[in-house]
Amino acid sequence: MDNYQAALLAIIQGVTEFLPVSSSGHLLLPTQILGWDDQTLAFDVAVHGGSLIAVIFFLRNELKKLIAAWCKTISTGSSSEDTKLAWQLILASFPAAICGWAFASVIERNLRDILVLASTTIFFGLILGLADFKGTKNKVLKEMTWYHTTLIGLSQALALIPGTSRSGITITSALALGYSREDAARFSFLMSIPIITMSVLYKASQLGTNDSIDFIPLGIGIIVSAVTAYFCIRSFMLFVTKIGMLPFVIYRILLGSALFCVAYSQ
Repeated sequence: MDNYQAALLAIIQGVTEFLPVSSSGHLLLPTQILGWDDQTLAFDVAVHGGSLIAVIFFLRNELKKLIAAWCKTISTGSSSEDTKLAWQLILASFPAAICGWAFASVIERNLRDILVLASTTIFFGLILGLADFKGTKNKVLKEMTWYHTTLIGLSQALALIPGTSRSGITITSALALGYSREDAARFSFLMSIPIITMSVLYKASQLGTNDSIDFIPLGIGIIVSAVTAYFCIRSFMLFVTKIGMLPFVIYRILLGSALFCVAYSQ
């Protein structure tokens, strides 16, 4: 992998990780259209690490409050809205973590196919549009119940299927349950922190001691992914209430159609 490829793949990762458009579908296009090799495991760890840095930095003030409240309730037993949200984020992470541990290798072997990507990209895009259109959007984050937390957490496990989009399916679930676009997106981004952290640690543990690693593309991947992801999150949160989900639904349909064209042209 040369530096140009590293930069482009990092931009794709940074832009698509937190938008409801499926990063896996986008990362497959360079390999299919340009004939590039699949990104290495080390590079995958690097760009996801960059995305993790971005979301932590963007939500740093909220995270400080959540961590402080959680530590306080552990030590003193006191409770608050921040404590509840911290526990809800932990609960919401369990389904994806368990399913990832149990089924990730099976899904990687059997579902990482361009036709699967095309189908899920379009299908879950339409579901996102339906949830945005039908959802009442009158609930806020502090009203989230444990039942709703569990449902959104279970939906996040579906993101193991390539083309689903982790942010897309969690935002879809929150919208369908009546939460506002802004709070649906914020909860999705908060949920991403533990799940991306676990993913990075798991993939990093798979790196062999004898693997040859070129640190320049990895450095490019971390930095470019982090910067791109940060501005993507910031822009999305600024405009999500104004633009809604329709542009992303249309884009997913176009992307899925393009993937079908690529598949049937081979």
